[in-house]
Amino acid sequence: MRVTLGRTRKIIVATLFSFMLLGLTVTSVWFSHWNLLFNIMYCINIPLLFLYPLYTRTYEMFQDNEYNFLDLTELPTRFTFKDLNQATRNFEIPIGKGASSTVFKGTLRNGTVVAVKQINGQSNSEDQFNTEIAIIASVQHINLVRLLGYCLTPRGERYLIYPFFENGSLDTWLFAAEERRSRLTWALRYEIAVDVAKALAYLHLDCRHQIIHLDIKPANILLGRGFQALLSDFGISRAMSREDNIVMTRARGTVGYLPPEMLITTAMSTKSDVYSYGMVLLELVGGRRNLEIIVDAETQQRKNSYFPKIAGKRMLEGNLWEVVDQSLQSEQIKENEIRILVSVAFNCIHDSPERRPSMADVVGMLKGDLPVHLPPESPVSVADFLDVESESSTTESI
Repeated sequence: MRVTLGRTRKIIVATLFSFMLLGLTVTSVWFSHWNLLFNIMYCINIPLLFLYPLYTRTYEMFQDNEYNFLDLTELPTRFTFKDLNQATRNFEIPIGKGASSTVFKGTLRNGTVVAVKQINGQSNSEDQFNTEIAIIASVQHINLVRLLGYCLTPRGERYLIYPFFENGSLDTWLFAAEERRSRLTWALRYEIAVDVAKALAYLHLDCRHQIIHLDIKPANILLGRGFQALLSDFGISRAMSREDNIVMTRARGTVGYLPPEMLITTAMSTKSDVYSYGMVLLELVGGRRNLEIIVDAETQQRKNSYFPKIAGKRMLEGNLWEVVDQSLQSEQIKENEIRILVSVAFNCIHDSPERRPSMADVVGMLKGDLPVHLPPESPVSVADFLDVESESSTTESI
């Protein structure tokens, strides 16, 4: 248990004081005319002698993390910097780094392996820190990462403590070498798609306030045991009342997953998450990033390869198998499942937010409870803003 030096001194002083009072009480017995003093000493000493140690032990028990009521309710625990420094061995093992944070692996005193996220920078770090704590502490879902704790230091350093996932994030599998990608089987990819869809449906529909994640991408999807997907990183998320349809916010998110409306407005909605989710679906199917830069071997010219445009053409041609990750070609995959994932993806990335399905409908389509139809062609495509490679070179890039 955590027994500090100051608390130990208090226990020693209280014990000595109790024995001193006991000595005075015994001495007073020898003087009969001190009966009043004896009674007073007796009434004061006996409660102190027996109740103070009991109080001290109870206080220590509730101060210890192992018996803290916050653990029982799964609310985040506040850690000290010393706790995290010991857990990470002076922040020895970095396991990830983003634009605004660095993640370290650590082990708490009770043996729990954790990921300690250090919030970098000063400009928006406080808002990001407070937002992440407020949102994650208020939601509970099997496909959302649980926040174990946090830490604030006098110097303004901020840390968030999460469970450690041995399988890491989805991007470390999808965009890896072919052998590693092949271990992320088609069945696992389909389940990951369903898991993330259920998490987003919960955030959009089943919370007291609608929560817009605003940064859906493979790097923010962690894989637990059995490759169960858990959505993480709520640093730039926004909450809005159920009566509101949009929230005004500055441009935020990751290039390649941003919805087209962000190019012309600052109004975001749950349909913004739907668009990002659709882009992730295509990457799950293709095992590649949606936007890649290809260098021509002869001319050394750089070209943008936009996978959604490639996948759309192959689907219209009826060549769905050419869309699937090459590392999965040896698997027995049902063509209907490919069609469902790709069709749902194109519904989600429609340029008009109103034409995109809700995440609840996405869950229904993936599970076969709702029909899946291809949306009409978008009047404006994100590909129009990119210098997408020609059809002749497209075939070679798949």
